[in-house]
Amino acid sequence: MNIEFDAYKQKLNDCRPALDGLADSLNLEGMRNELERLHAMQEAPGFWDDPEKSQKIVVKTRQTESRIEHYEKMLSNWDDLMTICEMAEEEDDDSMLEELKTGFAALTEDMETCRLETLLTGHYDKNNAMMSFQAGAGGTEAQDWCQMLYRMYTRWAERHGFTYKIMDYQEGDEAGLKSASIMIEGENAYGFLKGENGVHRLVRVSPFDANARRQTSFAAVEVIPDIENDSQDVEIRPEDYEMQVYRSSGAGGQHINKTSSAVRLIHKPTGIVVACQEERSQIQNREKCMRMLASKLYEMEQERLDSEVTGLRRSQVGTGMRNERIRTYNFPQGRVTDHRVGLTLYRIDAIMDGDLDEIINALATADQAEKLKNAHQ
Repeated sequence: MNIEFDAYKQKLNDCRPALDGLADSLNLEGMRNELERLHAMQEAPGFWDDPEKSQKIVVKTRQTESRIEHYEKMLSNWDDLMTICEMAEEEDDDSMLEELKTGFAALTEDMETCRLETLLTGHYDKNNAMMSFQAGAGGTEAQDWCQMLYRMYTRWAERHGFTYKIMDYQEGDEAGLKSASIMIEGENAYGFLKGENGVHRLVRVSPFDANARRQTSFAAVEVIPDIENDSQDVEIRPEDYEMQVYRSSGAGGQHINKTSSAVRLIHKPTGIVVACQEERSQIQNREKCMRMLASKLYEMEQERLDSEVTGLRRSQVGTGMRNERIRTYNFPQGRVTDHRVGLTLYRIDAIMDGDLDEIINALATADQAEKLKNAHQ
């Protein structure tokens, strides 16, 4: 018999404890009990009397069912792969080796994704993420870099089956964009993306320089959780903000509906400014702005509390200080380096096309280790 089947059988036996352990990490039994409760609620009389509440329960039911099914599918795949090994051994048949290799690679990738999700235990990790992009100093070069980052994250969202909505979009003077805000919608969007918060540095030979000199550009990325505007966590008093209405000035039909209903809110105590021109209605844009403002205020308060608790620790893995350079994208050398976890990857083209999972995984793992260390101090 092909010795590779024996090797894969051993690999499958080695990964089984981790697969079983994921059931505990995911609280699979708790999820099954929760699903029973959700189904009972949907079958109760008058369930649809409150459409907003019932819709939230329907969404939560689907998400819970999906997570249980995902785990059960991994168990089933493990059984199938072990059966292939045993059949090949009995029949001395090498023809199933390719199927075994592909299946094992897919199983380990699924397990890694599942493991990452179990690390996302923050209060708002499961929420949608609001992501803002701001070009640094440097005119066209920095604005082009800002648009490259915008594309990288929207491609990442598409790869993961998330949707994104453009809240605000200000085109660059000649190319790229000056600033933009998007809402990325999907379970754990904030948990996955919160480590992207900070200043991103680009090193490349500028396409805008006739002398083809090497340029360094910066763009800031801000990531905050989307907090429902009826949340009890944040109070915004009417006297604390000023509302301005202006005409949309985005990229026309390509990005934004041009109307006179764009809204900007200025929070007087903190100086925070948020804007939204996504909706046609001024009222809807104001509601979106209030959610953005609530989220920013919440995040600011969390940073203050974190700083107090940890004695102003500088690592900030998973939150990224506002002015901190977190990552360098070096095109001449084809590498991307995350300075917080010391990770360097030599596949810059794939990363710029949205393949960020290895970086996001490393940040989540480091963040978890940091939390455990602080908890034991």
